[in-house]
Formats: sequence, structure tokens, C-alpha cells
Amino acid sequence: MITAAKVYSVLFIILAVFVLIDLYVFSGIRTSIRSFSGKTKKRLSWLFWLLNGACYILILYTAVLQSPKFGFAGGWFKFMAGLLFTSYIPKLFYILFLLVEDVFRLLRFIGVLPYKLIKKEQASSVEFFQSRRKFIANTGAIVAAIPFTGMVYGITKGKYNFKIHKAEISFKDLPKEFDGIQITQLSDIHSGSFDDKEAVQHAVDLANEQKSDIMFFTGDLVNNQASEMLPWMDVFNKLKAPMGIYSSLGNHDYGDYMEWPSPEAKHANMEKLYAIHKQLGFTLLRNENMKIERNGGHIELLGLENWGRGGFSKYGDLKKTLAGTEPDSFKILMSHDPTHWEAEVMNNPVHVHLTLAGHTHGAQFGVEIGYVKISPASLRYDRWAGLYKENEKYLYVNRGLGYIGFPGRVGIWPEITVITLRKA
Repeated sequence: MITAAKVYSVLFIILAVFVLIDLYVFSGIRTSIRSFSGKTKKRLSWLFWLLNGACYILILYTAVLQSPKFGFAGGWFKFMAGLLFTSYIPKLFYILFLLVEDVFRLLRFIGVLPYKLIKKEQASSVEFFQSRRKFIANTGAIVAAIPFTGMVYGITKGKYNFKIHKAEISFKDLPKEFDGIQITQLSDIHSGSFDDKEAVQHAVDLANEQKSDIMFFTGDLVNNQASEMLPWMDVFNKLKAPMGIYSSLGNHDYGDYMEWPSPEAKHANMEKLYAIHKQLGFTLLRNENMKIERNGGHIELLGLENWGRGGFSKYGDLKKTLAGTEPDSFKILMSHDPTHWEAEVMNNPVHVHLTLAGHTHGAQFGVEIGYVKISPASLRYDRWAGLYKENEKYLYVNRGLGYIGFPGRVGIWPEITVITLRKA
């Protein structure tokens, strides 16, 4: 159980780290403004610490007073997350440049650098050292402007820069009636974060334009509360697929990340969410399975409730989900968290041909150029975006349609997945 003491301890550590970062950044700023007049330097110094001090107060306010109410997902938290990302990620880039000079000085001090280099440094004046330090600090400031610009773009435009990702997978035992069937997968809508109805409508239009036979939604319809979806009902109820739209639940759908006035209130929220899935035209599968028929053939669709490693909720029950399925049938599983595939599906004697997941968001930040795919998500998840194969079983991890926490996306854009199944 997470106690208040633990929360405040973590909060203290986070604030201490931010203060240390700002102290180090300030040392570089002082170098850059060394030639300014004394009055100007004093004003700029006061401005730096007033702005950062206000940031520390806002962090405390958010963590202590706002987050327990809204589970780190309300509008205020979205504002704070954007503020911190745009403030501190550029600062980290800036610090890297300052470290170059400081590591050089440390190596010189302990005598690691070659004698000739040391001698050259000794012959240099203090002014030369200060000039070099200023050049490095100024260069660091220019480089730090790049991630800052990226963050601003991600918040204003990137979060709605929807991309279509396509994949084609062949299976020897795919029923011939399903050869060529096209699937659209959506995941992680996080409706409570959206703020632009026109942009979200564009995403729905893009999904419909793919003209897929069947559509799947793999969890996290909301951030915490079912009511978050109400303003978006008239947008998402326009999703269409001839063979139906099927859905499963994600970790955020259960309302586990906020305080509820009573267990009854939380239960009522879940019942409301189930009703919303139905009103949207989604067939919600909760640890259950069903047959999907086409031209006289059939496959089996499985929908697992959320199950995730690392402290995430484990409502999913694969044994229950598989109950009554045919041993040799072609199976598609909706399971929100890809760690479930690794833990229970990948090496399971029951052959689940294709699992559709989401959850990671690709960390909403990274680089994807051709075959180069880099994201902080890889530090937490072995399989965090795209198609994976193991033991003749496939996993597709959708990057998510929405966003949460950081109110934007940089490099890892919101995704609509289109998968075509082929008979080998």
C-alpha cells in the first residue's frame, strides 16, 4: 500500500533533483551573462529563481491537492506536465554541454590528461578559460532550443499528427474465408485529455477511410472517469466497420488512479463505462471469447481485461478468456498491456495467432525514421511499438490515438493501425 509518507518522500526527492538541475543550469547562465552589467545580471538571476520557485510551488500544489482528486490526469496536471517537460528536458540537454567543460577540468585536476595538454592549459589565461566556458554554455543554450521547440510543437500540433501504420501478416492456418480480411486497430483514446473536437473527428474519419472489414479497440477509453467520454460520444459513435467493432479494457478504464468517495461510486463509474461502450456500438469483451463468422468460416476473438507487469492492474484472466475455445481455431486476442503477451501468451501451449495491444504510447516521445526506432519506452518495455513475432505468434503494439501525462507527442505520433491477414 502506498502511504502518504512514501508519496511525500518521493515528492521531496523529485523536488531536490529539480533544484540541483536548476543550480547547475544557473552556473552556466552566470557564465553566459558574465559581461552584462551588475544590475542586469542581478535582475536576470532573480527572474530565473522566481520562475523556478513558482514551478516548485506548482509541483507541490499539483501533487498534494490536485492529483488525489483527478489521478494525475486532470486538466491541471496536463498543464503541469507540459510545463515540466518543456522546462526540464531542454535543461538536461544544456547540462550535457556544461559537463564537457567540468569533466575536462576534473580530469586535469586529477592528472589524467597528457602533460602537454596540462601545460597548455597552465599557460592559458583565466580569461581564456572563461571564454571557453562561455562558448560552451552558449552552444548548449542553442542546442537546448531544439528539444524545447520540439516539445512546443508536440503540445500544439504533434498530439494530433495522426499516422496510419500498415502491416500484412500471413498464416498457414488462417481460414480461407478470412484471406485478405482487413483490421483497423485503435487503442488508448484517453478521451479526458482531448481538447480539439475537429482534430479528433479527423482521426475518426481517417479510421473509417481505411474501409476495414472489422475494427478493434484495445483499451483506455478514458483517463479515470467514464464521464470524460461524454463530450466525445458524437465523434466516436461514427466509427464504422461492416463486421463490427470490438473492444477491451485498459488499466486507466478502472478508475484506479484517483480517489473515489466510496466503493459504490467507483462501481457506478464502471457500469457507466460499460454502457458507454455499448452506446458507441462497441462489443466489449471482458475475459470472454466469441466466434466471428465470414462466408461460412469462423475465427475466435478473445477479449482480456487489463493485465500488466510492474504494478499495473491484473484483472485479466487468460484461462477464463480461453474457456470453451476450439483447440485448433484461429485466435485473435485483445490484451491492452504487451507485457501480458510476454508473460502468458508467447509461450502458452494454446496457440493465439495474433495479439493486439497498446498501453505504451511509445512514451509519446522518440525518433522513428525508417528502421531506426528509439524511445524511452524501450527502457521499460521490450516490445513497445509495431509488430513482433515469437514462436509463430504475433503481437502488434499500437502507439495509441490519444495522450496522457505529457500533453503532446514528439516523434512518436498517434496511430491508426491497419492489418491485413493473408493465408500463406
